[in-house]
Amino acid sequence: MKLRIKYEKTGVLRFIGHLDIMRLFQKAIRRAKLDVAYSKGFSPHQIISFAAPMPLGMTSEGEYFDGEFNSVTSAEDMMNRLNAVLPEGVKVHDIVLLDDKAKPSMAIVSASDYYIYKNEECENDTLDILNQSIDLMMSKPAVEIIKKTKSKEELSDIKPLIYDIKPYKEGIYMLLASGSKDNLKPELVIEALCKEAGVFYNRYDYMIHRIETYMGERDKLESLSCEGERF
Repeated sequence: MKLRIKYEKTGVLRFIGHLDIMRLFQKAIRRAKLDVAYSKGFSPHQIISFAAPMPLGMTSEGEYFDGEFNSVTSAEDMMNRLNAVLPEGVKVHDIVLLDDKAKPSMAIVSASDYYIYKNEECENDTLDILNQSIDLMMSKPAVEIIKKTKSKEELSDIKPLIYDIKPYKEGIYMLLASGSKDNLKPELVIEALCKEAGVFYNRYDYMIHRIETYMGERDKLESLSCEGERF
């Protein structure tokens, strides 16, 4: 049986990398005595896969991974058993049962939304200035930024990948393309806003919190949980 598990990663655990989160859940599944399925061969491993790895330093309430299980109890029981063995900063919020033909979550991610707010450990507070520059930036035919990869740097127009951006609470809300096909990091949008506003960009002036991870087309997005059923 395939399950999709939604969890949050907050607090100091934002400094824990993706591989460590994978190992954390592998151990938690064993300690919770869940009947997870293992691969065959000389080195069997739990059959789990994560949707959209989160960069170091970010927090989130909308993270997902899929897992195959030989048997299940109820979503509530499995959540309680996992949360009982998980450390502070990681908490499971939802578990749904997937159809056998459902694609892996990593293959269907299409967007994520974020809340950008001030890092209280830094003195700079430029969010008001950045908010005032949103309309001006988005009114331009292109929003160009230098995107760096392991092998090269190139000038890219990121405007088509910004689905929504607006002032939100004490910061900024962003809905951005995400996934294997099109992927835009929120840091690049902040950098573009700083450039538009004439503000020096320092990544550590801002906290980035992922609200949700979505699947579907731009005009019809749904959370990854919507593909499954409660049990």
